[in-house]
Amino acid sequence: MTTTLLSTAGELHARTRAGRRAVVMTMGALHEGHATLIRTARAIAGPDGEVVVTVFVNPLQFGEGEDLDRYPRTLDADVKLAGQSGADVVFAPAVDEVYPGGEPQVRITAGPMGERLEGASRPGHFDGMLTVVAKLLHLTLPDVALYGQKDAQQLALIRRMVRDLNFGVEIVGVPTVREEDGLALSSRNRYLSPAERRTALALSGALFAGQDRHAAQEALRARAREVPATRARAEALSAIGESRAAADAHAVATAVPGGPAAVRAAARQVLDEAARLDPPLMLDYLALVDPSDFTEIGDDFTGEAVLAVAARVGTTRLIDNVPLTFGAAS
Repeated sequence: MTTTLLSTAGELHARTRAGRRAVVMTMGALHEGHATLIRTARAIAGPDGEVVVTVFVNPLQFGEGEDLDRYPRTLDADVKLAGQSGADVVFAPAVDEVYPGGEPQVRITAGPMGERLEGASRPGHFDGMLTVVAKLLHLTLPDVALYGQKDAQQLALIRRMVRDLNFGVEIVGVPTVREEDGLALSSRNRYLSPAERRTALALSGALFAGQDRHAAQEALRARAREVPATRARAEALSAIGESRAAADAHAVATAVPGGPAAVRAAARQVLDEAARLDPPLMLDYLALVDPSDFTEIGDDFTGEAVLAVAARVGTTRLIDNVPLTFGAAS
């Protein structure tokens, strides 16, 4: 399909709109993860709607010593990939189009949630992110905006901003896209040497280890619920050839520490081993949090959670996460 490249909000507002407008916001250097977002946007907008992909490297999101100047800028390739994925428009404004008076004196603050995890590691990052997202929502006027779940804290904050400040837009989260070896797709992956990439696989490896531990625990809990914790239960298990240890599934499944503590321990073991590799993985944080406010969950927690990790390998900082649900309905 033909994809139109625009650089001003006036050009975008002049377009005739029929169906829904779906927007995918990016900083460029598009990859398959972005392509998945665009294809999802195309499906939501439908044949009569419009898909707009923004390409803007936001200076407010980069702190001192971060890679603003180093960040890849590949607009021609981005327009091509966006078009192949179903975009009608690529909106690539200059900095003075987004910030016509220079850096804005009035900004959106991310509040306490924006000071945790990524916010603690990158002070001011989420204030800059929310400010530009708010501006781009006003400039593009979408019905729906899509963001990747790889940036889980970012997605949670955007949802909170839209709800708290009454933005009239639907926010859709799209699952993380991974490479064949499990590494979450990121524009920063291109900075990794082959040896650094091998070490970086510990991020997804740790998350999968925690995910596996969680799945095993939930399976034990499900088994414990199926048969009452009585002598008859033990006899029933014995009758089908299960071991004495299996007869104690109920106790194992409800033991403390278990649940979140065991998930954290499984993930941390992988990260500790990666810290001894050459080159080493330098852990920033491993956290198991409530996605509503990104505070750590306790061992009695039930509901949706996010297991998140951030680390440096060489000079490259990477993040990743997986969603988990504790205490599935009995």
